[in-house]
Amino acid sequence: MAIPEKAIPPSLLHNAYGIAVIPAVIKAGLVVGGRYGWGVLVVRPKGSEWSNPCFVSLTGASIGYQIGAQSTDVILVFKSSKSIDGIVKGKFTLGADAAIAAGPVGRQAAAATDLQLKAEIYSYSRSRGLFAGVALEGAALQIDYKSNEAFYNKEGITARKIFSNEEIEVPAATNEFKQVLARFTVPAAKE
Repeated sequence: MAIPEKAIPPSLLHNAYGIAVIPAVIKAGLVVGGRYGWGVLVVRPKGSEWSNPCFVSLTGASIGYQIGAQSTDVILVFKSSKSIDGIVKGKFTLGADAAIAAGPVGRQAAAATDLQLKAEIYSYSRSRGLFAGVALEGAALQIDYKSNEAFYNKEGITARKIFSNEEIEVPAATNEFKQVLARFTVPAAKE
């Protein structure tokens, strides 16, 4: 967000239903490749604040001419509850269960984030390594139940319970994350 020409358009963030932040997705390959990452997913139903974060994992495999290794920070912006419901119900495949596209960036892209964009999910990434960019088509996004149980110190906790912001003890790191997220996703006041 600190580089305006590469930032996620504020209008897309203001209207987002959910956001997944998956730092350091590792991709490695030598003919057969794979990717793995672990992060958090938050939702914001219409007119409410961001939910508590729910831990998720991102996994995928590929085959073909490839060699190298890469670490990529990934942000997924969800336009509606449709994809989030799919993730909560079980394993969710990006590109198969919902259309995913590289999101528009920068100040000039703000006008393009209205009804013209058809994808359900927009991906943003920052890469370090020998591969160029990141392709998420076919990657599986799923709830990480063990991490959620450990983080919230509650056995059997579900994603829906986490998203409800009710009846769970919330670690301090959760509030800090939600405050940073709110800073970039709350619409600016009209003058």
